[in-house]
Amino acid sequence: MGVFKGIDLNDSFVLDWSSEKNRLCFELIASIWPESKYYVEPKLNEYTCYRKATLQFVNTVSVTGLRPKSAVISSIDPDGSMDYGNIDTLQVVDNGFELTGDFGYIKISGGELRFEIHT
Repeated sequence: MGVFKGIDLNDSFVLDWSSEKNRLCFELIASIWPESKYYVEPKLNEYTCYRKATLQFVNTVSVTGLRPKSAVISSIDPDGSMDYGNIDTLQVVDNGFELTGDFGYIKISGGELRFEIHT
């Protein structure tokens, strides 16, 4: 998917998620590499460039497999920030998407993917 050029979802961190009627949203700290137009020099002690981002699936018909946050063990980083792991996989499948991570094995029917880096 071209929208993810220079973005490593396996090294991005899930901060939060929400599911409402016809919409699934993930708030991330995205791992950004030089191939991305959003790349800037990493901060001191950072592996690569990290920036807040939103991954959304809008106009969905159905979303299954999403675990409630209360069922997912979070990690506390040395700086005190909390996250829920990474996005392990994201695939386009017939009539939708599939993604996996600590948040569940999610199957999305219909909808469109939107990805936005917060600048």
